[in-house]
Amino acid sequence: MKLLCSALTKFLAGLLLVGILLFLPAGTIGYVNGWLFAALLFVPMLILGVVLFLREPALLQKRLDSRETERTQRGVVALSGLLFLIGFVVAGLDFRYGWSAVPAWCVIAASVLLLLCYGLYAEVMRENAYLSRTVKVQENQKVIDTGLYGVVRHPMYAATVGLFLSIPVVLGSWWALLCFSLYIPVIVVRILNEEAVLEAGLAGYSAYKKRVRYRLLPFIW
Repeated sequence: MKLLCSALTKFLAGLLLVGILLFLPAGTIGYVNGWLFAALLFVPMLILGVVLFLREPALLQKRLDSRETERTQRGVVALSGLLFLIGFVVAGLDFRYGWSAVPAWCVIAASVLLLLCYGLYAEVMRENAYLSRTVKVQENQKVIDTGLYGVVRHPMYAATVGLFLSIPVVLGSWWALLCFSLYIPVIVVRILNEEAVLEAGLAGYSAYKKRVRYRLLPFIW
């Protein structure tokens, strides 16, 4: 019951926060792209949350825990959250003042990409029972090197990059895309720090890095 209350509270708080950040700057609830984004994000999130609650409650608990202990990671999380807030406000203002003209096909393509990245995110959670929002080595943790982890070392972050880049296009704002694009250097810092933590504390991670060469994108980085 405690886990259920915590999950519902965070879900509703996130929904409320996104609504305020989008529709208040937009000056209207008639911001269609805002409603589209909310549906694309929160409906799959609710479904995934229900599945995790019924089948993997321990993993859901890990995903709800956002208390970072690493100093670098605390800074990364704070900066990511700031970019998130600014990007939504800019998207709302963009709609109000008509700064961008995003074609409908771009919005549709971005919507498909967002759902695909969310599906990728869900698959990563299925493959890795140690997946946590915080960077740390867990008790009895083992290196996962199968499935998506056999392609890149950080498939979850690859999914989040796709999400961050598709969100502003779904919202119909090129200016917000500039804000969300700053997430890329932020996630690079997180990855480099996380790998240092894992290499120091997780047995077999150094060998895994040699087997799987790419961190985020195959043949690129």
